[in-house]
Amino acid sequence: MTEMLFRSDPYARETIGTVVAHTAEGGIVLDATIFYPQGGGQPGDSGALHWRDQILRIATTLKGEGDQIVLVPAEPAGLPPVGTALRQALDWERRFRHMRVHTGLHLLSVAIPLPVSGGAISSEKGRLDFDMPEAPEDKEALEAALQALIDRDLPVTEDWITDAELDANPGLVKTMSVAPPKGQGRVRLVRIGQGAAQIDLQPCGGTHVATTGEIGRIRIGKIEKKGARNRRVNMHLVD
Repeated sequence: MTEMLFRSDPYARETIGTVVAHTAEGGIVLDATIFYPQGGGQPGDSGALHWRDQILRIATTLKGEGDQIVLVPAEPAGLPPVGTALRQALDWERRFRHMRVHTGLHLLSVAIPLPVSGGAISSEKGRLDFDMPEAPEDKEALEAALQALIDRDLPVTEDWITDAELDANPGLVKTMSVAPPKGQGRVRLVRIGQGAAQIDLQPCGGTHVATTGEIGRIRIGKIEKKGARNRRVNMHLVD
């Protein structure tokens, strides 16, 4: 398996890893990585691997077989041999924007307390699809409410519960179309706020900022009709 260092420290920009396998498609598997694999609406990380006098650009990161994480080169190239110790370097600006957008979408699900039927994240914006027959009447008021939640600068932390505990608390699951990351005996919960100031708690395997204030300024973009009961709400980073 690949040790998921992005879980323990989502702010790590560089680290050392050792090549343990190559995939048939030309991907690289390390013993431990800071690169987040595509999943849960969040894109896979990009960056570069450095060893000796070699640099290999990584275009994206995917989930492989079992618990493997596969780093996908940007173009066909000679791969570092199995056993090579190398330096991993994230495209940090891109990753940090993903973190800001992802946490912002959790807050959007607080500002619009309705079931979520889908979502996606990019470095510029994110969107959630809600089970919402009618669009919000006042988009400006929604934007102001979301920005107010961000500006509270609440801590973003994690907890873990067992699969059985999640099954016993189905209200924690907001997403209707994406199953929470279960199957390993425990599930990660992302919490926004603490104690009486807690405003959100939901299963999530993605990377997040440490406080909501790091999200910065946002704006609500198009609110699109995607079916009789679905509305897509787009949220953009302003800076």
